[in-house]
Amino acid sequence: MTTLAPRRPPKHAVPAAPPKARRGVRAEHVALAALLAGTALLYLWNLSSSGYANSFYAAAVQAGSQSWTALLFGSLDAGNAITVDKPPASLWVMGLSARIFGFNSWSLLAPQALMGVASVALLYATVRRRFGPAAGLIAGAALALTPVAVLMFRFDNPDALLVLLLVVAAWAVGRATETASLRWLVLCGVAIGFAFLTKMLQGFLVLPGFALVYLLAAPAGLGRRVSHLLVAGLAVVASAGWFIALVEIWPADSRPYIGGSANDSLLELALGYNGLGRILGGDGNGGGGGGNTGFGGSPGLTRLFGDSMGTEISWLLPAALIALVAGLWFTRRAPRTDGTRAQLLIWGTWLLVTGAVFSFMSGTMHPYYTIALAPAIAALTGIGTVQLWRGRDGLAARSALALMAFATGVWSFVLLSRDPAFLPGLRWVLPAAGVVAAIGLVAGAARRKRAAVVLALAGVLAGAPGTAAWAVATAGQPHSGSIPASGPAAASGGNPGSQSIDGTGTEPDATAEAPGPGAGNGGTTDVPPGDGTTGGTQSDGTQSGGTQSGGTPGGGMGTAGGRTSEELAALLTATTGTWSAAVNGSQSAAELELATGTAVIAIGGWSGGDNSPTLAEFQQYVADGEIGYYIAGGGMGGGPGGGDGTDSAAAQIAAWVEANFTATTAGGSTLYALQAG
Repeated sequence: MTTLAPRRPPKHAVPAAPPKARRGVRAEHVALAALLAGTALLYLWNLSSSGYANSFYAAAVQAGSQSWTALLFGSLDAGNAITVDKPPASLWVMGLSARIFGFNSWSLLAPQALMGVASVALLYATVRRRFGPAAGLIAGAALALTPVAVLMFRFDNPDALLVLLLVVAAWAVGRATETASLRWLVLCGVAIGFAFLTKMLQGFLVLPGFALVYLLAAPAGLGRRVSHLLVAGLAVVASAGWFIALVEIWPADSRPYIGGSANDSLLELALGYNGLGRILGGDGNGGGGGGNTGFGGSPGLTRLFGDSMGTEISWLLPAALIALVAGLWFTRRAPRTDGTRAQLLIWGTWLLVTGAVFSFMSGTMHPYYTIALAPAIAALTGIGTVQLWRGRDGLAARSALALMAFATGVWSFVLLSRDPAFLPGLRWVLPAAGVVAAIGLVAGAARRKRAAVVLALAGVLAGAPGTAAWAVATAGQPHSGSIPASGPAAASGGNPGSQSIDGTGTEPDATAEAPGPGAGNGGTTDVPPGDGTTGGTQSDGTQSGGTQSGGTPGGGMGTAGGRTSEELAALLTATTGTWSAAVNGSQSAAELELATGTAVIAIGGWSGGDNSPTLAEFQQYVADGEIGYYIAGGGMGGGPGGGDGTDSAAAQIAAWVEANFTATTAGGSTLYALQAG
């Protein structure tokens, strides 16, 4: 249907824009500036209230600010005993910020927020290029106000960089498809390769759709299109593979162990624990991880709309799906190279492939992963809204737009009803506005100028306030822990920034926090210092009333309230050698590192199942005087060494230390001095 194509001036039009058009250009610039300024305010305001956010990644950033080797490999500690279980690209960004500005909460989180602003700006530019400024502004605002986007662009997980790189890839493949440009297609491949170095195979989920779009729509012969795709594939391999090759050829005894892997291999980590293990579930490897689906709801077609994920991502998902179906229908007879359909396929395949994987994967799945869907949903919403509005003279286009408004208003009502205490009056406004917009559109009122303004406002009221209110509430809460959640405090059980969990299953970005040394069966609150600086402590171990997901107030490392005690911190900071201490589990090690600014060995990695360090390696470290203390407790245990973890390296080290050194206590923690004197 031709009305879905953007209206362009005739070829004989005068190049210079008339005064009214020039005023329109200025208005567009003002609107864009307002969008970006508002996004920056939303993402940066009171950013340090979350302290170090996810202490697991924060400790790695601190280590990278102290050691270039740690920065390169993504080590959890500056002594380079073990890495985090993700590739290090996002840590490079935050680590360089910490090296330039010093390590603190602001230098840790501000790069994430700025990547969010950049994602919004680039999405605007990508959509505007073909569909005009109105579509670009709607898409940009929709991304900026997606609750899970607000959550993760204010957090230190790898997802912020992943989203930015995927938007860069979509922008580049769109440019490449317009003119069959190999240069732009290679740029797309490079962006996807670095997305792999950010979050491994999740970065590849857009690849099938992007390749299909170029193959179908690029204005070149089939042979040229295929050859271009092969070259772009090589760009993906080169931009992702250089680091894998570096890790594989680097002598293992002079680099950290690859956390989460079964055999100290980054490639195995990508294909196993962070690859097929996520999709297929099972026991996983190198630290467990498969089968933790409860945090994101049961696998199935409606998972993205469920209690765990609905308020994170699905506010505009019905509208985006309707826009995609309508757009593809109206462009069904367009030429092969039609640009409108190509853009719909870029964002549509992104949404459908990634959404299907998230919906049906049997391995670990958590609500905040859905930020990867936000740009596609936002783009389709902006494109569909503007293109269908332009075609409102036709009943079919008006009906599709009416369905978008009605579905969004009703679904926003459902989502807001999940937390009845949050703005109770708002949820009734949204479906009412959606009904008004839908009736007016179907009746054809939008063809009259004054009525069109009213209906446009009604459509905005149906779609924007719900997601915007939830997004602003998200920015108003501090967030810490491994499973942050969007929305007001009541939405996560009165615990801002985290979801309640039962402690089953373990992984750094997924599940319960490790209990701190000396805490017995209690969990740690794992909250960073109140001012976000190394070595400080929080008075009560909490962040503005919130606790760490999976933790309980009162646990921790010889603490009251779940913080590292001053007595224990003083002992660790006074040590000499490479590591101040060794403790079971990455989360316990990270808490100690952030509290003391020292390097701590995380025995067994995140779950206690990594074979690092081995008993022989640990004994050699002790003989060389490189470890100050062994702190009992902590960790998760288990792992590939057996169901109870009795034959794991962590268990062997614990038994050896207990048999050869004398236990003492400090601030409630049981520890063993490993250095002479």
